[in-house]
Amino acid sequence: MPPVRRLTAILAADVAGYSRLMGADEEGTHERLQAHLRELVNPKIAEHRGRIVKNTGDGLLAEFASVVDAVRCAVEVQRGIAERHVDVPLEKRIELRIGINLGDVIAEGEDIFGDGVNVAARLEALAEPGGICVSRMVRDNVRDKLDYAFEDLGEQEVKNIARPVRVYRVGDRDAPLEPLLLGPPSPLTLPDKPSIAVLPFQNMSGDPEQEYFADGMVEEITTALSRIPWLFVIARNSSFTYKGRPVDVKQVGCELGVRYVLEGSVRKAADRVRITGQLVDTTTNAHIWADRCDGALSDMFELQDHVTSSVIGAIEPRLRLSEIERASRKQSDLSAYDLYLRALAQVHRYSQEGMRDAIPLLRRALAIDPVYAPAGAMFGFCRALQRGRGWEALSETEIAEALQLSRQALDVGKDDPDALWMAADAISILAHDHARAAGAIDRALKLNPNSAHAWMAKGWIACCQNQPRPAIEALMRGVRLSPLDPLGYFFKGGLALAHLAIGQYQEALEWADLCFREYPRYMPVLRIKVVCYAHLGQTDEAGKAVKQLLAVDPKSTIARFTTNLTGYYPPSIVDVFVEGLRKAGMPEE
Repeated sequence: MPPVRRLTAILAADVAGYSRLMGADEEGTHERLQAHLRELVNPKIAEHRGRIVKNTGDGLLAEFASVVDAVRCAVEVQRGIAERHVDVPLEKRIELRIGINLGDVIAEGEDIFGDGVNVAARLEALAEPGGICVSRMVRDNVRDKLDYAFEDLGEQEVKNIARPVRVYRVGDRDAPLEPLLLGPPSPLTLPDKPSIAVLPFQNMSGDPEQEYFADGMVEEITTALSRIPWLFVIARNSSFTYKGRPVDVKQVGCELGVRYVLEGSVRKAADRVRITGQLVDTTTNAHIWADRCDGALSDMFELQDHVTSSVIGAIEPRLRLSEIERASRKQSDLSAYDLYLRALAQVHRYSQEGMRDAIPLLRRALAIDPVYAPAGAMFGFCRALQRGRGWEALSETEIAEALQLSRQALDVGKDDPDALWMAADAISILAHDHARAAGAIDRALKLNPNSAHAWMAKGWIACCQNQPRPAIEALMRGVRLSPLDPLGYFFKGGLALAHLAIGQYQEALEWADLCFREYPRYMPVLRIKVVCYAHLGQTDEAGKAVKQLLAVDPKSTIARFTTNLTGYYPPSIVDVFVEGLRKAGMPEE
């Protein structure tokens, strides 16, 4: 017999900071929570024709036949709790987070299961204390029936849910729900660039020696983050005022004036240690990144360096993606930085259309700030991609403009690793000035040795200088630092090229395949696949790859390749390409 299914509105709620409250006053917390449930929450659910599915100790799950009833009930519960807290000290307040979803569920007896329930639970985790988050389905069904405001928090990646969830925060139209502002001081204004605090990592081992290790690691991570010029990083002394205290990241965000918080823990077992970390957006409570690292305690300092490098390499691109999404939601008053982020989103498309869309955004950014190094460097980078990939026939004037902005970025952005690597890449491609490019990359890596993109650029430029083995080392370092990078195909494409240059055609083909899976229209890697198949004697596969290459770029010929890349690639690499393309049957003219 098939399971019983039904469409229902699911409300999930839990107590924010429940462990902290119980640790401070177990009996008092339990008594206050039960009073809230008995006198307010349960009667409101019944009043709005809901049903409590189950209690979870620090929360509950309820369902409603009407999604309008579910949202109205949630708002009245939050208002009621705020009113009950007027004379209650901040540290003793019981504040709920509520998530509401409308979805199909499986009913078994009195319980309900399925993705609809899971999404409601994740929405609840994204809500701030005293707040309500709902899915797009809920917003669409109630926005014309209830006089509430719905703030779009964008698409959020949530645990164990395959697809991103569009999240909306609920508030009154005239007075949005802000229960956190009923007692604590006014939150600090967020800086005009991304801001982060690294909180002291929790020592889960009970070993005082690990306390020093954890504190030292936090200091190293804070120092490494401070080298990233587009980040505002809270100093160690301020972050360490939270040491030994249970904290709520929303509260930390208000008190320190930061958008992001990095928190973690250290746990020792025998001669091994496990470090976990998670990056949280304090404005939404959304988890942007989380990971763990295991290592031996035989060399604490080496392990500390390894963890620091891994954390910075992983969270830098995630922060960028989070900032891009934030900028894309802004409707007005765009700064040069916002426009740069929007352009970066177009660059990540890595397409002819993406570059065309990025250029006007960068022009607008440079009109606001003519010497804004990241925008100037990215402008040159876009033009280099247009020229190098054959997407646009650039005029001499356009090339000169791109080089002028790239060289300016090298001068005014000499302390900005991102500006340095992009500008270096541009002058390498457009002017074949590999020596100056290599010098700029070396400076970028001195400023931020954890910049995965600078290592990626170093690898490509080393290939252009006929140094394929150092190129492989640099590119592998980049892959290790940012294994899930949105520009990961650049890393893998560079590794394919470097292995091709030293005659390791099978290895080159394997990297090319990995690159191709991430970006099937990436012309350089298609060309590398043709050449690898040809040199490996796989004639049929080479012929198929040629057809695929010509389908993407019908004008692709050996003569055109030679004209475009002689001077960029060293003669030895050009010869390997030409021989392979000819064997594979690529048109000569």
